[in-house]
Amino acid sequence: MEKEDFNGRWRVVWISFCLALLFMSRFQGISAQIRYSIQEESKSGTAVGNVAKDLGLELGRLADRNLRVVSGTKQDLFVVNPRDGFLIVNQRVDREELCEKTLPCITSLKAVVENPLEMHQVTVEILDVNDNSPKFPEENYTLEVLESAVVGSRFQIEGAHDLDVGVNSLQSYKLNHNQYFRLETEEFGEDGKVPFLILQRPLDREHTAQHLLLLTAIDGGKPPKSCTINITIAVSDVNDNSPVCDKQKYTITIKETAPVGTFLLSINASDSDEGVNGEIEYSLRSKFRGLASDPFELDSKTGKLTVKGSLDYEGKQIYELKILAADKGAVSLSTHCNVVIRVEDENDNKPQIDITSLSSRIPEDAPPGTVVALMGVTDLDSGVNGQVVCSVPSHLPFDLKPSPDGLSYSLVTKNYLDKETMQMYTITITVKDLGRPALSSTKVIHVTVIDVNDNSPVFSNNPYTFYLTENNKAGLSIFSVSATDADADENAIVTYSLDRGLGPSFAAFLNVNEGDGTITALKSFDFETLKTFQFQVVATDSGTPPLSNNVTVNVFILDQNDNAPVILYPLSSNGSAEGVEEIPRNVNAGHLVTKVRAYDADIGYNGWLLFSLLEVTDHSLFGLDRYTGQIRTLRSFTETDEAEHKLVILVKDNGNVSLSATATVIVKLVEPKEAFAASDVKNVAKLDDDDNLTFYLMITLGAVSVLFLISIIVLIAMQCSKSTDYTSKYLQETNYDGTLCHSIQYRSGDKRYMLVGPRMSIGSTIVPGSHANTLVLPDRRKTSEEVGTLFRI
Repeated sequence: MEKEDFNGRWRVVWISFCLALLFMSRFQGISAQIRYSIQEESKSGTAVGNVAKDLGLELGRLADRNLRVVSGTKQDLFVVNPRDGFLIVNQRVDREELCEKTLPCITSLKAVVENPLEMHQVTVEILDVNDNSPKFPEENYTLEVLESAVVGSRFQIEGAHDLDVGVNSLQSYKLNHNQYFRLETEEFGEDGKVPFLILQRPLDREHTAQHLLLLTAIDGGKPPKSCTINITIAVSDVNDNSPVCDKQKYTITIKETAPVGTFLLSINASDSDEGVNGEIEYSLRSKFRGLASDPFELDSKTGKLTVKGSLDYEGKQIYELKILAADKGAVSLSTHCNVVIRVEDENDNKPQIDITSLSSRIPEDAPPGTVVALMGVTDLDSGVNGQVVCSVPSHLPFDLKPSPDGLSYSLVTKNYLDKETMQMYTITITVKDLGRPALSSTKVIHVTVIDVNDNSPVFSNNPYTFYLTENNKAGLSIFSVSATDADADENAIVTYSLDRGLGPSFAAFLNVNEGDGTITALKSFDFETLKTFQFQVVATDSGTPPLSNNVTVNVFILDQNDNAPVILYPLSSNGSAEGVEEIPRNVNAGHLVTKVRAYDADIGYNGWLLFSLLEVTDHSLFGLDRYTGQIRTLRSFTETDEAEHKLVILVKDNGNVSLSATATVIVKLVEPKEAFAASDVKNVAKLDDDDNLTFYLMITLGAVSVLFLISIIVLIAMQCSKSTDYTSKYLQETNYDGTLCHSIQYRSGDKRYMLVGPRMSIGSTIVPGSHANTLVLPDRRKTSEEVGTLFRI
C-alpha cells in the first residue's frame, strides 16, 4: 500500500515537471532574462553587453525590429546601439546615488523589439569602486565628561559615514595613543561601525580640564581612504550635556541696502539638561577674536539675528558668523552654529572727491590755465555704476581737465580773474556716476583772488568846482577832494599831492593833506584882487609800482561886503565929500540941482548903492532919487524960502552888514541975473571938475581892463592845459548912471553864473549859499565869448 502511494506521488511530480518544461518551451520567444555587471563611474560609451546577440536577434533586422531599452527611472543611464546591438553607458553612473547602501545595486531595464513585439528583462548590476572617503559630520567634536565618571564608562562618538559598500566601506577606527581613553567599535546595523571611547583611568578636572584626541576612520579600499576628527574631552563636574543646534549651518542672502533692524533668521538650539543647565544664551563670536564686530545683532534669548549696521557689498560680500549657544550651567557648555550671510550688490555708493592739492589764493593776473586744485575721484561700485563724470558750474571762470585714466582731475582757470569784480569764488565740484538712477556728490572749495595793483585812484568828481568866500582865515581847510581805489590793502591806500608842474604860484598859498585830501589855504583871498584860479591834485596809491590819477580843481572867490562906498562927487578942494550948488530962484519943480556920484569896489548886492537924505532943511523943496543920486526940486521956490539949504546924503551898499558914506551938498538960491553969471563961472569950474572926474574914471577903467586881460590870459592858459567844458571869460559893459557896480558872469559845466548888481536879468535865479550875490542864468550860449565881466557905472 505504501509502495503504491509512493509510485502515485512520483507520477504526479513527473507530470508536473513535464508540464513546466512544455510551458517554458512555449513562451521562450516571448520573454527572456539577461544579466550584466559594470563598475560605477564608467565613462560614457563603455560597452556593457551585446543585447542583440544574447537575445538571438539578427543584426541585419535590428533597424526593422527597432531594438531599444526602457528604464524605469528618469535617467537614461544606458542605451542600445542600433547598429550592433551593444548596450552602452549613456551617462555617468554613480552607485551611491542610485542605491546608497543597498547590495547588490541592480538596475532593471526592459529590452523591447517589434515585428513581432517582444519584451525582455535586462538586469545590470552596478559594482562599487572606492571613490568615497569616510567622513565625519564635523572636523571637531567636543565631549563633556563628568570628572566623577567611573573607569570603564563608555562614551559614544558619532561615527564616520562612507558612501561606498562592501570592502570599500568603513572598516575600522584608530585612536591616537593617550592615557585616559581607549577605543572600541560595535556594529549597529544600518549605522555601521560605531566608535566608543572607554575611560581607562579616573579623570581629575582640576589636574586636566581638557583632553585632545584624534580619531581616524579607515575604509577597506585599495588603497584605503581615511578621515579624522578632533575630539575635545571637556571635563566638568555636573553639567554633562551641551546644547545642540537644529542646524549646523544657516545660509541667507540679503541686499546691501537692507535697513537697520531687518530680520535675518533665528538660531534654535536645545539642551537635554534641566534647569539652568538647559537654559541657552546665544552670542556672536568673531572668527579670530572673542567678540564679533560684524554689522549684525543677535538676541541673546530668542536667537533672532538682525541687521544693526550698514552693509557694503564693495567692502565685504560674504559674512561667516559663528553663533555660540551656551547653557547657564555652573560650567557652561556650548556649541557653535555657523551662519553664512551673502550680500547682494546694489548701486548704493556715491562717487567721492578727494582734494589732493589746493591753491586757495590765486593772483588776479594769473594766466588762463593756472592749476588751482588737483583732485581724485573714486566710486566703490563697479562697471557702469563706477564710471564717473566731474563738472563745475559753467558761469565760473574755471574748468576741469581730466587725466588720461579718468581717475583724477585738475581745476584750472579759464580766463583772467578780476579781484575787483569777485574777491572770492565758491566753487561747487559735482561728480556723478553713470548708474541708473545716477548717484552724485559735491565738494565745495573756496578760492580767494589776490589783489594786484591794476587800478588807479578815481576821484569822486572830475573836475571839482568850489566857491570860496573872500577874506577866509589863513591856515584853515577850505575844501577837500576824495579818491577811491578799487584795489585792496596797500594797493588801495591813497595819498594826495599838488601837481607842482601847473605853476609854482598856486603852491605858494595852498597845501593838501596827503592822507585825507583836505586842502588848506595858507593866505586870505581878496575877491577884488583874485576872482578865480585853477590847480590840479594828484592821487597816488601805495602799490608797487604805484598808480596815480589827477583832477582839476576850479576855485571861484565869492565877494564879501568889505568895501565902503566912495564918494566921487561932490568933492571939495581938501578932499572932503562936500560941495556947493547955486541955482536960480525961479526954477520950476523937477529941476536937476546936482547928482551925487559914488563907487563901491564890491559887486552884486554888496556893490549896489542906495541914496537917501540923511539931513535936509526943508523936505518939501528937494527930493533925492534913491538909485541915481539925482537931487531935484520938488516945487518952485517962494519968497519966504531960505536962500541956502544944506543937504546931507547917505550913500550905503546893500550888503548883509551895510557900509555907508555921506556927502554934503549946500544949495544956494540966487537971483536969475546972478545965476547966469555964476553959471558961467560954475561951468568953467564944472568943466575942470568933469575933466578931473574923467581922468579918475579913465584910471579906474584902465586898471579894471588890465585885470580883465590878465584874467582872460590865465583862463586861456588853464583851458589849454586841460580840455574841459568849463569856460570863464569876462566881458565888460559900462553904463554910467552915477553908481559903479560890478556884475561878473562865468560858466561851470552846463550852467552859467553871474554875480550881479542892483538890476538882475529876467529869468535868473539866486544860487543858494552865495550870499544873494550869485544868479544862475538860462543857458543861451552861442560862443564861449558870452561869459565875461560887466561893469556898470
